[in-house]
Amino acid sequence: MKHKIIILAIAFSILSCNKEDLYTAIPETYPAVQAQFGNSIDLNNLANYSNQTIPAYITKDNGGLNPINNKGATLGRVLFYDKKLSVNNTISCSSCHKQEFAFGDNNVASTGVNETTGRHSMRLINTRFSTESKFFWDERATTLEMQTTMPIRDHGEMGFSGTNGDLSFNDLITKLSAVNYYKELFKFVYGTEEITETKIQFALAQFVRSIQSFDSKYDVGRAAAPNDGINFNNFTAQENQGKNLFLTPPNFNATGVRIGGGLGCAGCHRAPEFDIDPNSRNNGIIGRIFGTGGIDVTNTRSPSLRDLVKIDGTPNGPMMHTGGIATLQNVIGHYGTINLAPGNNNLDPRLLPGGFGQQLNLTATEVNAVIAFLKTLTGTNVYTDTKWANPFN
Repeated sequence: MKHKIIILAIAFSILSCNKEDLYTAIPETYPAVQAQFGNSIDLNNLANYSNQTIPAYITKDNGGLNPINNKGATLGRVLFYDKKLSVNNTISCSSCHKQEFAFGDNNVASTGVNETTGRHSMRLINTRFSTESKFFWDERATTLEMQTTMPIRDHGEMGFSGTNGDLSFNDLITKLSAVNYYKELFKFVYGTEEITETKIQFALAQFVRSIQSFDSKYDVGRAAAPNDGINFNNFTAQENQGKNLFLTPPNFNATGVRIGGGLGCAGCHRAPEFDIDPNSRNNGIIGRIFGTGGIDVTNTRSPSLRDLVKIDGTPNGPMMHTGGIATLQNVIGHYGTINLAPGNNNLDPRLLPGGFGQQLNLTATEVNAVIAFLKTLTGTNVYTDTKWANPFN
């Protein structure tokens, strides 16, 4: 009788537990995920993607329709790094967006399964924290969700185009559906093993939006200041000068020559997120990545200016959609003298004071100060945090 009472007490205790208690007491097992990823991914102890610290002065957020959750972002991380998403298992999203380069590319043009890409790969830092919700340099993707599978569907990039003799996206879904760790992951995230393009898009977008960088020297100074306009106590005199030049609009004479004020960079690259103004137009660079085939005036987007350079101050790869500018000094030099190229009917009017291409009349001291300021926008954690790292390693 005594033993029966003990058994009944244990049974009652188990039945009275809520689901969360049982989940904690008896962790689920995911043998395929464990076999593939080992300690890189633990579905019973997820990395924190959804509740990261965001500074109070950061107010722009374009991810409201697909909020980040730890499950979805974990699946997105696997998809982001998985070469199975290419037709010949050689290319992943991370092939063009590398963590060590702030999720950008150190190559001018990335190599796809059939050819090189048509534009330099854009850095993915802080994509969530911008007003602009369109993606690609020419904004042809209206959302990040749409953007995530367009390279997969591209003949040159990842090869599931369904054209030119390529397999289709449905063939990719069939391919992934046969992978045991995806069976576990999609059921873990969505409650069913079924894979759809929408589920892939939502998970990839959550992972990409989770990649954030707010631990820079700039952020330390901004957190202690009421606004961007005052000098930051942790900045050098040169860095504060560069910040003021970046933020302050220039004064021009009647022929577009700067005669006072700052450089006005913030007119398009808006602090404190340093995101691109959605109304920005072409910045005067109209070449194509291979230098042939006429001009390209459709490029109107840019990534955040955060983490333009690595921790050591060297660039995170070449800049602009052509990958044709290698140094911050040359970037500033481009904006210092805007030439009116024939055929560019989409040049941003802010670069055309009085109808003339702007001439900023920069001094070496001003150039060096702006470079010093831009370097303060680089953080450290984004380059090393394992939750954004390759889980296949």
